[in-house]
Amino acid sequence: MWKRIGRLFVIKTRFEALVIIYALALGAVERGLTYLERMPGPSGWLLFAACTGAVFMAGAKILETTRPDAGPRRRSSDLSPRP
Repeated sequence: MWKRIGRLFVIKTRFEALVIIYALALGAVERGLTYLERMPGPSGWLLFAACTGAVFMAGAKILETTRPDAGPRRRSSDLSPRP
């Protein structure tokens, strides 16, 4: 029973990831606008940027984990020996 409920919280496809990122972005912008109303000026804008910046970082990590070949990424220069 608990496994069936737990499967509801697993992101399996990139579409699901994008929907979750969109919901996070809506919440972050709403929170940022609240900061702008309560703290006008540079401090409100900094908190607004922090809210939206967190979505960029979380979204990148979520999309990275839903990539079909989610193994560690290496550059070709890392694999070849240097003279």
